[in-house]
Amino acid sequence: MPKLKVAVIGTGALGSIHAKIYSSLKNVELTAICDTDAKRLSHVSKELHVESFRDYSKLIGRIDAASIVVPTKAHYSISRDLLNAGIHLLIEKPITQTVQEADELLSLAKSKNLTLAVGHVERFNAAIEAILGIKGDIKFVECHRLGPFSPRVKDVGVVLDLMIHDIDILLWLIRSPIKRIEAVGVNVLTKHEDIANARIVFENGAVCNITASRITANAVRKIRIFQPNAYISLDYIKQDAIIYKKKFGKILARQIDIKKEKPLQKEIISFLECINSGKKPLAAGREGRQALSVALEILKKIKNS
Repeated sequence: MPKLKVAVIGTGALGSIHAKIYSSLKNVELTAICDTDAKRLSHVSKELHVESFRDYSKLIGRIDAASIVVPTKAHYSISRDLLNAGIHLLIEKPITQTVQEADELLSLAKSKNLTLAVGHVERFNAAIEAILGIKGDIKFVECHRLGPFSPRVKDVGVVLDLMIHDIDILLWLIRSPIKRIEAVGVNVLTKHEDIANARIVFENGAVCNITASRITANAVRKIRIFQPNAYISLDYIKQDAIIYKKKFGKILARQIDIKKEKPLQKEIISFLECINSGKKPLAAGREGRQALSVALEILKKIKNS
């Protein structure tokens, strides 16, 4: 089987990592990179010894697949053009700015029989994978995704930048329609919300409290899951998890055995495997659309509050 030819569009901090991962894999050829920032493009091009372009349309006819790692406002137009050209896509989250744009991309990918994956990378975190098999109804979940401010993230607020990761994981774990959402948010350093909290009540009775902040000194990425007879504490950064269970009138703790891996590399490898096999991505366009829809509803609640 010939190697897939791929490109990375957007060579910022995350895009350059995408490019490095592709360049390290044996079953794929990093054919080109693309960015409107000439200085950044030149730096990555020289480092990886790969051809570069300022205009993504120049990639059409040269590649089979691409990672879209540009500001969210450009996701739809670039993805639409590349899907129309028959190119498989991995789009960093959020999939688009609006649900209507996401629906159009999903319809286009389906009509062209193309793989459309969305960069909800926490699905590939070894800690999350380790707890998927633990049985028991989820009653309450608490998520904290906090960290210092990064000037490079200016086009979206903390809900679409950070909280959407936890929204996606919750929708994946609970798998129940949402009954009610309450949310508040405050802008501190930008015109968008820099800290936000949402409370989501699902129709099956599960309740989730999510906090996201980009004005916190230290990075925190944790989720705590409460079941009738167990409590799971998971750290995304450390990739570890502890399960607490009530037994003989005591609370006993057990460290869950986890083999730590690189989530983004696993995500990219999975994307390539889906292209070759025709298998549905773990976070496909539909999942990206669902997470976006809930995030936008949270933003609406914040605005109204």
